[in-house]
Amino acid sequence: MRTTRLFAAAAVTAVAAIALAGCAGSPAAGDTPAAAEDPNSLVLALVPSQDQNGLVETATPLTDYLTDELGIEVTGVVSKDYQAAVEAMGAGQAQIGFLPSLQLWQANDMYDAEVVLQTERNGNISYPAQFMTNNPDKYCDDAPVERDGMLFCNGADAMTGPAGLDSITKVEGAKVAVLGPGSPAGYIYPILALQEAGLDTDSDIEQLPVTANDASVLAVYNGDAEVGFSFWDARTIVQKDTPDVGQKVVVFAMTEEIPNDGVALSADLSPELRERIATALEDFSNTPEGSEVLQSIYSITKLAPADADSLDVVARAAQALGLQ
Repeated sequence: MRTTRLFAAAAVTAVAAIALAGCAGSPAAGDTPAAAEDPNSLVLALVPSQDQNGLVETATPLTDYLTDELGIEVTGVVSKDYQAAVEAMGAGQAQIGFLPSLQLWQANDMYDAEVVLQTERNGNISYPAQFMTNNPDKYCDDAPVERDGMLFCNGADAMTGPAGLDSITKVEGAKVAVLGPGSPAGYIYPILALQEAGLDTDSDIEQLPVTANDASVLAVYNGDAEVGFSFWDARTIVQKDTPDVGQKVVVFAMTEEIPNDGVALSADLSPELRERIATALEDFSNTPEGSEVLQSIYSITKLAPADADSLDVVARAAQALGLQ
């Protein structure tokens, strides 16, 4: 196991902060080690990439399906933040993690969790982070164009990154909605892009902390921030309640592509159970009903076998920011 320790200080507080049930027991000190037995219940940890309220309920068809397929009760929980989900897996408080790319890498690097699946979204296995604004006159070098009810400028309508990065120096002096440092799309990639463009992200922008991608969109929509970061295209998450979000919030730049999120399984589980869980999840994603459920949770259209090596790129991006 590699020995890198990311966010070590946050890790200590994350374990204390997260309240997850269903953890598997471990032998007491001095006991003779015995062959590991799989638990009679499992916890599936979800990260709050959108409003936490109702996320566990939305995931109930998935946890019910896994319970039936595995013959083991599976319960869904939402972690306090991205990092807490990793620490929950390391502490035996969660055995299945639906995690962003950096946290997949961390779970494997720090706790030997097996990265078994990565997500596809409309056939794509990667995605850009987006810069969005309520002030297109300032940030758009051309007239915004519309795709599927959403406005883009500076070539970002191609919907793949990078695009429009020449415009991001204009963010200097602006209030910016920013997710926590564990978020590849809400922090790592856009902050790195700003720094590479010559901005001091500690002093040249006013950071407005937000907890989730939809909160970043709404901060821009409501005028609490002039610019926001999120995954592409988080505007659709809030479109139902704010139908004009695609007109008021304009995407003006996109970062380099980020490897998709996916599923990690605890090393405490037997290889046989890990294989059964991975197979059940992949099979679920290949059904119309399963695909619909996964889209409602994280906009996932399919789960496919993971390429764990592809996650190294996001770890290198985090390292460039001094986050490891």
